[in-house]
Amino acid sequence: MEKKKFNKKKLGSYPFFNVLLSITVALFVLGMLGAILLHISKLKTNIQKNIEVQVLLNNALSEGQINKIEKTLINKPFTAFENGSPLVAFVSKTTAAKSFQSDIEFLGYNPLPDIFLVNINAAYQQKDSLEVIKSELESVNGVTEVYYEPDFIQSINKNLTNITLALSGLGLFLILAVIILINNTIKLALFSQRFLIRSMQLVGAKAWFIKKPFVLRAAMHGVIAGIVASCAILLIQFYTYTQIEGLESLHAPYFTWILLGSTIIIGGIIGFFATLRAINKYLKLSLDELY
Repeated sequence: MEKKKFNKKKLGSYPFFNVLLSITVALFVLGMLGAILLHISKLKTNIQKNIEVQVLLNNALSEGQINKIEKTLINKPFTAFENGSPLVAFVSKTTAAKSFQSDIEFLGYNPLPDIFLVNINAAYQQKDSLEVIKSELESVNGVTEVYYEPDFIQSINKNLTNITLALSGLGLFLILAVIILINNTIKLALFSQRFLIRSMQLVGAKAWFIKKPFVLRAAMHGVIAGIVASCAILLIQFYTYTQIEGLESLHAPYFTWILLGSTIIIGGIIGFFATLRAINKYLKLSLDELY
């Protein structure tokens, strides 16, 4: 006589693949948005580093006077620094003339002045601050004019800020959606275990003894999903770098690893608390409600 085989339900088990896939997709979407925000933030930083004013000098200045003006510019609080070095560059009229050689040959003389290119610290790139900087620099002895493009600078800052705010708002919405999705996925996955939970409860098992295998397994699944999602994000990120020239310059390794680590941790935390919440609900239901 053929023996019938029965599938045994193990405490703490539930449809592994469905839960893992749902959590992975949710974390992947959230992580990709985070990666996009990181790249936009780095783009904003790079653009702000390149915002500069042109300080035009009097043609009659001596080398000593030019050096004095350079020291003055370096010591200004609005001058940007990178790796401890001031972003102040001197462009002589001879060097500038190379870009307009045909025009200068036609004129018969070089009308271009010596100039300093001064990168402005991001904290001083507002319209009012730039106007104050312009007035302050034009009062320096030997400076004839200070030139910058205020509308262009303000347009860049405004657009980047709007994009960042829009994506941040979308990010908050996605975080909420991810929590709800993972919570519902685990809740449905545990639905098949509700009678086993009640049986353990009826034989006198303590609440934490019942919860422990579920929450630990869910946390482990959340971590695995976070790792899978992080690997997928890395692969897509580096593939995109090979397809779009110059995009790799926006890569921020330190913050990228923080993002990926956070994705893994978030997966484990959400899995843990979503499972804990679902089990607490099933423990409180009456027998009629379980059906």
